[in-house]
Amino acid sequence: MSQATIDADSRPNPLGVGADHPDYLRADSGLRSWLLTKDHKRIALMFYVGVILFLGLGGVFALVLRTELLTPEQTFIDANTYNQMFTLHGITMVWLFMIPAVPTVFGNFVLPIMLGAKDLAFPRINLASFYIYVLSAIILLGAMLAGGADTGWTFYVPYSTTSPTAVTWMGIGIFVNGISSIMTSVNFIVTTHTMRAKGLSWHRMPLFVWATYATSIIILFATPVLGMSLVLLALDHAFGLSLFNPRYGGDPVLFQHLFWFYSHPAVYIMILPSFGVISEVVCSFSHNQPASYRAIAYSSLGIAFIGFFTWGHHMFVAGLSEFDAGVFGALSMFVAIFSAIKVFTWVATLRGGSISFATPMLYFLWFLFLFVFGGMTGVAVATQSLDVHWHDTYFVVAHFHFIMVGGTLTSFLAAAHYWFPKMFGRLYDERVGLLTSVAVFIGFVFTFLPQFLLGNGGMPRRYFTYPERYQWLNVLSTGGAWLLGAGLLLALGNLLLALKWGKRAGPNPWGSRSFEWITASPPSKHNFEETPDIERSAYDYTLSEEVARERAKAR
Repeated sequence: MSQATIDADSRPNPLGVGADHPDYLRADSGLRSWLLTKDHKRIALMFYVGVILFLGLGGVFALVLRTELLTPEQTFIDANTYNQMFTLHGITMVWLFMIPAVPTVFGNFVLPIMLGAKDLAFPRINLASFYIYVLSAIILLGAMLAGGADTGWTFYVPYSTTSPTAVTWMGIGIFVNGISSIMTSVNFIVTTHTMRAKGLSWHRMPLFVWATYATSIIILFATPVLGMSLVLLALDHAFGLSLFNPRYGGDPVLFQHLFWFYSHPAVYIMILPSFGVISEVVCSFSHNQPASYRAIAYSSLGIAFIGFFTWGHHMFVAGLSEFDAGVFGALSMFVAIFSAIKVFTWVATLRGGSISFATPMLYFLWFLFLFVFGGMTGVAVATQSLDVHWHDTYFVVAHFHFIMVGGTLTSFLAAAHYWFPKMFGRLYDERVGLLTSVAVFIGFVFTFLPQFLLGNGGMPRRYFTYPERYQWLNVLSTGGAWLLGAGLLLALGNLLLALKWGKRAGPNPWGSRSFEWITASPPSKHNFEETPDIERSAYDYTLSEEVARERAKAR
């Protein structure tokens, strides 16, 4: 064989690695091939369907709430139904959408490819984690149909131990859901440690992997505490054990400590994967390497570590000593430092880059606005004197929706558009994508910005009625909620239409240097025939696309 023939054989396939083989969507056929699949990409798609369904269900609950608050007195549901609606909205959004959304869908799909692996370390555990997620959803939906819950998603005792609603089954459902999260986390951690391609050192990995890794550590250490506290609560509710009832020697504040030890890190479980998505999007659409790779990577670990010591700022009015309140407040502000490092680094990444304002990039900008705004109000409520004023008002509702829901939702949509060509091999309508992105952002701001004013004006949360002076702000908020819902439906419609009629995507339509883009779109069943040999970082934009492909040798 001549040298010219050898060189031609070693050149990367312009259609992407694995283009000579059937893609993962067509490699096997039949319902059984999906239900029993161990392919991380197919499992990701099954999670995708699940989290979108529960985003829709949680959204319906939210629209019922906002429509009821259109008028100061009863609009169309009674007070008990209202109590159940905000509880079911919180449980659905937190445990069935926001926590699993980015890791189980996009983590499952792209993390092994980013590492140059054929699959996750434990494919069977990956499939089992999906079915356990489904089981938890069935238990929670069954509990909703069998009486629901009216305790709020925080399940504060002693009321939750005596509520006539289905609190026990709600607690069991969330406990089972936590098992699924832990299984997924173990898979990500082991895969990152043991299955990286040759030459792919820790500091060459895509930043999405760092974010997913840090999230997995939090889930692994914090979720068992929540599981334990909810099992105790379920036992208390079912058998009247009075574990948290002060009348029988129990301590209701202990439950708050246990609950928030998990649930504050849960904020980072939701937002850290979003940081990973945003890091990928800003580099790909500014065609520039991160202003400081290590600053973004290490600040993820910093947030994961410090996040375990900040739960007490949720309990400033629960009788903490001044010293404890001061320590928790100071530690909470430490998280803001790590978050600020990320924000400044993302903005600095834009400098000198070749920026293209495609739909994912627009979602990056919305994320930046909502996260910074929500983060600044978070610093404010971490200050005891301010928190006492805003505690249990709509200010807190607006704060955590800006940072948790806004951050998670915009990054989820950024990821959905950014990786859509890779996942399905099609391109969506860019103009519709931009328009729906603007609708989602305006709808979100109109929904929650008035709530800051409502809270600062003294309107408490979780109240069925309110004085007439708050009505115009509530009308604005309800209008924003319906616009947000319409924007999300149009965004979903645009992507669904693209599945059938979208133009075919090449292997790398965005010109990214990250490693998942060296494969065909969609990737083949096993991603790679051989483990790749990586000779560059994931953000080497000094290299042309052709040279970048040659320095990530894969077949």
